[in-house]
Amino acid sequence: MDEKVVLIGVGEMGAVFARGFLRSGIAVYPVTRAIKLEQAAESLENPDLVLLAVAENDLHATLSAVPQQWQSKLALLQNELLPNDWTQHGLSDPTVISVWFEKKKGQDVKVLIPSPVFGPGAILIKKALSSLDIPVNVIETAAAMEHELVLKNLYILTTNIAGLQCGGTVESLWSEHKALAQQVAAEVMDIQERLTGKALDRDKLMQGFEVAIQGDLQHKCMGRSAPARLQRALKFADEVGLSVPTLREIASALG
Repeated sequence: MDEKVVLIGVGEMGAVFARGFLRSGIAVYPVTRAIKLEQAAESLENPDLVLLAVAENDLHATLSAVPQQWQSKLALLQNELLPNDWTQHGLSDPTVISVWFEKKKGQDVKVLIPSPVFGPGAILIKKALSSLDIPVNVIETAAAMEHELVLKNLYILTTNIAGLQCGGTVESLWSEHKALAQQVAAEVMDIQERLTGKALDRDKLMQGFEVAIQGDLQHKCMGRSAPARLQRALKFADEVGLSVPTLREIASALG
């Protein structure tokens, strides 16, 4: 039987995965905002994978609307993703990929480091992305994948939030503003520990952080989402009583 994938969200990132699936001979069924998920599920009841390629801000609304017959086939790729994001919706075993490549409009894919993937659809995703020469590492355990998700969060939040103060590239951040980066990273890890409910291997995470920086030294620290990431981090810190003084100082300086 031919493999088939449902793609919910057909933006820049979704289009990369779609191209990989199609190049691998896997049929892709796109679901846009104009199509109701329940109706789509009635016409395609048993896909091999249902990839949610919606934006971070749309993740929870989409997860709450995913039809039951698709829930066991879900794959997630959003930034700032942690297990609680899917368990709160009653989902126990989605495929999850921590995306370490970027795709911007008018530009080809740029890879920083290999993207780790875990779950029932991991091999299918590896097959698709490998067809585009995008490196993927299949992760063997849920605990190891949680570490990978925290690492990605550490990289994004630290570079984005520190970038609000110093701007520039990750190379300049690490070479010229290392103390700031380390302070922000420590507070981001404080937040991640509360979100996961687990003590983190901070040394291992910082080693991974440095590897990611070396993956693309000219990567810009601050994207458009940086202010919103800072505000989300502060909101959670307030909820759980974390002081995060460096993050608050950066927010105060922004006005």
